[in-house]
Amino acid sequence: MQGVTSSLQARRAFTLIELLVVIAIIAILISIMLPCLWRAKESVRQTVCQSNLRNLGVAMILYAQDNNLRLAKSDLTNGFYWYDSAKRIRPTSDRDAYWAVAYAGYIKDPHVCGCPSFSAVAELIYPVDPKLICEAAYGLNSYASEKKITTIRDAGQFILAHDHVEPKMENGSRDMFHNDGPGTLNLQMYRGNGERNRFYFGIFRHSARRGDPQRTYGKANILWLDDHVSALAETTGDDVPLRWYTGQYR
Repeated sequence: MQGVTSSLQARRAFTLIELLVVIAIIAILISIMLPCLWRAKESVRQTVCQSNLRNLGVAMILYAQDNNLRLAKSDLTNGFYWYDSAKRIRPTSDRDAYWAVAYAGYIKDPHVCGCPSFSAVAELIYPVDPKLICEAAYGLNSYASEKKITTIRDAGQFILAHDHVEPKMENGSRDMFHNDGPGTLNLQMYRGNGERNRFYFGIFRHSARRGDPQRTYGKANILWLDDHVSALAETTGDDVPLRWYTGQYR
């Protein structure tokens, strides 16, 4: 009887080869599933980012409706901070304030200005706490400052804000998506030997692939004056006209 029991136990055990085969199958399944899971997770992050931008756009339009149809003055604010040391909202006269403080009364939570695809940035272009990006992940079109929204001919082709590591874009093709003509490059500060080339990955960051510091194969989200949000695939600027920033007027 004891011999029969031992024989049954021996037959129930896996051999080394069987274990290796099972482990190999599991490894193959994981390698197939992980990219799919990553893409699904990134798709959710991009959707949240677009929703945040859309809510920010609503706040900006509500502000304009209460202020003679003009957007807020933002010629001074160019930092990442919402609050001062006393936990008060910083004024728009504060150079270190984030531009969205002008719309604080219309925004329920500063995290609406955060992008989940940019919540773990290791550094920022200015020497501040990297966690600030969780409340300051969008760049403002500097041409939108004090703009009377009813003078824009096509609200669906005027940029209010978009994904950017710079809080406010104001240096033309050096930090905006348009270039200086066919064959030239946009975002010149962030490309090649530009002084901010190590931050390029933070711009076209949605669905981006790491490895090449000058190409992400990713997308950026754009908030337009009519409050729709769209994704822009990584571009050198030939398909982005300057008028998207400066606007066409009635």
